Amino acid sequence: MSAGQWPRDLAMGVRFAFTGGREGWVRAVLTAVGVGLGVALLLLTAAIPNALAARDDREDSRDDIGLVFHEETVTTKPSDKTLVVANADTDYRNQGVRGRLLEPEGRRAPLPPGVDEFPAPGEMVVSPALAELLKSDDGKLLKDRLPYRVVGTIGEPGLIGSRELAYFAGVDGLVERIDGSSVGRIERFGAVTDQSGGEDELDPVLVLLTLVILVVLLMPVAVFIATAVRFGGEQRDRRLAALRLVGADGGMTRRVAAGEALAGSVLGLAFGFVFFLIGREIAGSVEVFRFSVFPGYLNPSPALAALVAVVVPASAVLVTLFALRGVVIEPLGVVRTAKPPRRRLWWRLLLPLGGLALLYPMLGQGSGNGDFNEYMVTGGVVLLLVGVTALLPWAVEAFVARMGSGSVSWQLAVRRLQLSSGSAARMVNGIAVAVAGAIALQMLFAGVEGAYTTPTGKDTSRADLEVEVAHGVTLTAIGEKLDRTEGVRDVVAVSRGWLGEKRSDPEMTSGVTVGDCAALREMAKLPSCRDGDIFVLPTPDDPASAKLAEPGRTLYFDPSYESSPGKGIAWMVPGEVKEAQTRKDSLRGDTMWGLLITPSALSDEVAPALTSSAYVRLDMSVPDATDRVRNTAAAIDPLAEVWTWTSTEQAGEFTSIRTGLFVGATCVLVLIGASLLVSQLEQLRERKKLLSALVAFGTRRRTLSLSVLWQTAIPIALGLTLASAMGLILGAVLLKMSATPVTVAWTSVLSMTGVGAGVVLVVTLLSLPPLLRLMRPEGLRTE
Repeated sequence: MSAGQWPRDLAMGVRFAFTGGREGWVRAVLTAVGVGLGVALLLLTAAIPNALAARDDREDSRDDIGLVFHEETVTTKPSDKTLVVANADTDYRNQGVRGRLLEPEGRRAPLPPGVDEFPAPGEMVVSPALAELLKSDDGKLLKDRLPYRVVGTIGEPGLIGSRELAYFAGVDGLVERIDGSSVGRIERFGAVTDQSGGEDELDPVLVLLTLVILVVLLMPVAVFIATAVRFGGEQRDRRLAALRLVGADGGMTRRVAAGEALAGSVLGLAFGFVFFLIGREIAGSVEVFRFSVFPGYLNPSPALAALVAVVVPASAVLVTLFALRGVVIEPLGVVRTAKPPRRRLWWRLLLPLGGLALLYPMLGQGSGNGDFNEYMVTGGVVLLLVGVTALLPWAVEAFVARMGSGSVSWQLAVRRLQLSSGSAARMVNGIAVAVAGAIALQMLFAGVEGAYTTPTGKDTSRADLEVEVAHGVTLTAIGEKLDRTEGVRDVVAVSRGWLGEKRSDPEMTSGVTVGDCAALREMAKLPSCRDGDIFVLPTPDDPASAKLAEPGRTLYFDPSYESSPGKGIAWMVPGEVKEAQTRKDSLRGDTMWGLLITPSALSDEVAPALTSSAYVRLDMSVPDATDRVRNTAAAIDPLAEVWTWTSTEQAGEFTSIRTGLFVGATCVLVLIGASLLVSQLEQLRERKKLLSALVAFGTRRRTLSLSVLWQTAIPIALGLTLASAMGLILGAVLLKMSATPVTVAWTSVLSMTGVGAGVVLVVTLLSLPPLLRLMRPEGLRTE
């Protein structure tokens, strides 16, 4: 064969793809759509690193509160170019709302990114998503919480996502509330440059999770692309037989077939680019698991885009040549209608065994025994999942070969599967790979979740929310206002502060908790209590409290150090101090210590030195009870903080990885559904004349519809069974690698299998209308 034969034969195949009449065009378009959907998801996946980097850059460019903690700004003096900024973040119906209160101190104060001019006191600029929410009926409660007039919109440079809820509001009086934490003075926006010389690395288990997620999400895409380039295989083989009749040899016909696949894949690249642009615009208007981006974020790197452009056509050629390796194309037909030889099992088992061999050396490493080899992890997981695609055709063939008699629809389906089990298995391969990977990931997440989940020490049966307001708000005010809020069942209000033996630089300090007897009993075990009493709660780690609580001793509230102003308000300890005991289920958890004081024992002048808090129990039967409490807290103090009590909390990196999995899985499920629908329609189109002939001979449409359903259901059942088994094996290996006991979350396994079956059911229902249209005698007409 001459060196120029390959290009000539491939070019001939390309011409056949586009000059083969209506059938050729339909096949090329179906192939292009299938390939295009996969290419679009590959391009979106390739754009994710840039999207995450863009979000991080935006977050850094608008950083303000982070500067307040840094030593370069903590001593900033007021000037013509300073701005006082306060953190006013809040939550609304489980959505985060980023809020900042601004008070410029001069004409040259720095403007926040995305803002053209400072809002005046009582005004605010909002993100487009927040403006939309405030105008809707769903945003009524939030509108009550933000008593500012909307005067503008935050531009894209000030937001990290298209659906982010954010606002900047102008206020007065922030200077007096500078505390070096939530309120501070800055001269610029932007993150503080990290001088430490590096970033914290993820621990090995989180790296393992990330690698497996990438492989599991991308494998179904590769499988669907490989399936799409084989659309219309039977019609193509008939054309190849005609080529043999006019003198082409076997090698040339295979190269021509590869050329047809190449044409479809190249057209698929064009379709994929269009789908990608459409998907990018859609991504700018939706939010998935509280994650949104701007379309401009989704720009794949040129290197990754070029890789996709090269790999997809090359894969199309290789897949076609591999598929035709056992097909004998002769001048009078294709030796495919005869009984095919039985598929061999031995080489199919080598793939998962090879994957296990790659993963075996890393068993038991966990987080403390070294990093995982990323290439061995990737290769091992890929081989195990590819093993599903290799074993499924053998399993379908072996199963249907033993099927016997049944209803007419059953016999039609079984006979079709016996003659072309490979086509049925190819359609199911993608969903099987996705389900196997999802089961393995669910097992891995469930197994390692405990290592990244820590108890908070909060008793959620005693309080649902904790509210903290500014200095100077009286206990009576916060308690009464919260108690009158709809949806509040019970309120425990206290104030907290500090005492020292000197006004400045004290050597001994003690925490102070102020509240009525009922509130203090929620904190500690008290002897008899009446208003005016004082108690000390000594602990082994706190000898200072007992020394400070000597009757007649003068102490000072909010003693100052060099870095804080302090109040230094004097207070004399009354004649009797009672001893309290620790309460295991204290509302303050295990942090309760120091002095407990009832209100009458203090004068009103100490109020500015105390911070008030309230522990709130809700009536969950009242709609939006949590948001009603937040509204009340904001009315008391715009900078009030409200925390929802939970018994546990998860590490941020683990939560971010899980969110990324959910976002990626959603995109893959959409691709699976769309690709399955295209594949189903293509198979129905190939059987158009057969279906029409059966109807013309009197076969009922109901019988044919059931036969098509059985042809889908049988491979799906086998595929999901095989996927569940392979997923359990992979999940167990991954848990062993992370040094975690192997447990099977059967609920997750069944749910993942159910999701896969649900996707196929939806696709089958959507394909029924085209099926009914094809089952007409007119389908026997030909050109």
